[in-house]
Amino acid sequence: MVEWNGYLILIFAIMAGNYILDLIVENLNLKRLSPELPAEFEGHYDAEKYAKSQDYTKVRTKFGFITGSFDLAVMITFILIGGFNYLDKFARGFGFGEILSGLIFVGILMIGMQIISLPFSIYSTFVIEEKFGFNRTTVKTFVLDLLKGLIISTILGGLVLWMVLWFFGALGSLAWIYVWMGLVLFMILVLYISPTWIMPLFNKFTPLQDGELKDTIVNYMQTNKFKMKGLFTIDGSKRSSKANAFFTGFGKSKRIALFDTLIEKFEVSEILTVLAHEVGHFKLRHVPKRIITGIFQMGLMLFILSLFIKNEGLFAAFGMENVSIYASLIFFSFIYAPVSMILGLISTISSRKHEYQADAFASQTTADPESMINALKKLSVTNLSNLTPHPLKVFLEYDHPPVLARIEAIRKL
Repeated sequence: MVEWNGYLILIFAIMAGNYILDLIVENLNLKRLSPELPAEFEGHYDAEKYAKSQDYTKVRTKFGFITGSFDLAVMITFILIGGFNYLDKFARGFGFGEILSGLIFVGILMIGMQIISLPFSIYSTFVIEEKFGFNRTTVKTFVLDLLKGLIISTILGGLVLWMVLWFFGALGSLAWIYVWMGLVLFMILVLYISPTWIMPLFNKFTPLQDGELKDTIVNYMQTNKFKMKGLFTIDGSKRSSKANAFFTGFGKSKRIALFDTLIEKFEVSEILTVLAHEVGHFKLRHVPKRIITGIFQMGLMLFILSLFIKNEGLFAAFGMENVSIYASLIFFSFIYAPVSMILGLISTISSRKHEYQADAFASQTTADPESMINALKKLSVTNLSNLTPHPLKVFLEYDHPPVLARIEAIRKL
């Protein structure tokens, strides 16, 4: 049986607080919707499509209410019936040591969460995204994505968990420092191998064909002395009609990836500004700044975690008969949520600032701010983005400024 001590009360208070805050923010965001089209988008949205974009926001928000409520109810029930203890006894029942038992414990927990979320994922993809004309995912692609993701997360996640459990079990009070260093090295390794080994498992990367678009991009990159390993098109259209572009890799392994949907729907000058924006993030050192910030936040989290390893009061709150390092990792995540939220707020504020700077870089280096504005408008229309989000939602969740704020900033340059 769980013990109603201070830890359990705190954990339930955090869970309830997050849920209530989310309800408040999303309700405010829905009330912010207005049928009146912002003047900036006149000529880009007709009345019917703008109404459709607002319906999309409403449907996704209501779906979020349902999934959030369900997840909260399942987790509270699982805690109260002593589910973690039952799972721990099952994992220990094989007679393996601490590390293998931990891998079984966490693995079953992750698979269970995946199974519970699967019906919602299916509904989101094949009902909601289908209804609004986004979905192009076949059942085969959906299943293959699921299996590939499960295999990769099992291999990489298993290696990381094994390392964490071994360090904390063998190296005492300073183990968190070694875990920190190990995770940093692992993160850097993944940044290098992801473009060539992981991402091609999900999307086909095809070298961009010769022509005006390629010549324009290559000329821009040479002018701005930006080195890249490759310029590719990816088959994003096999999953969604939404348009995007991004950089992958780190250091000399950087690749530019253009969604085929972006190439289909955007002018060459607009695509160039989208890429110039991403170049701006690299040139303005936003990428290493984010990585360094993430590394320090990881160190802080691991230090705090080290204070809660095998905390008997925390284990009593979850009704555990045995204490362990692996269960400590899971239980700590409940307590760490408020700290994570505060750090996340700092990160999103910084990210929004970086987006303004990258927009300015793109507008100035292409000498074509109007194409940058048109690209932002097309991305918003193509993806049915909410043009008028509530300021509180922006403050708490948006790592990009709202599109109207970005356009206004570009016009002021």
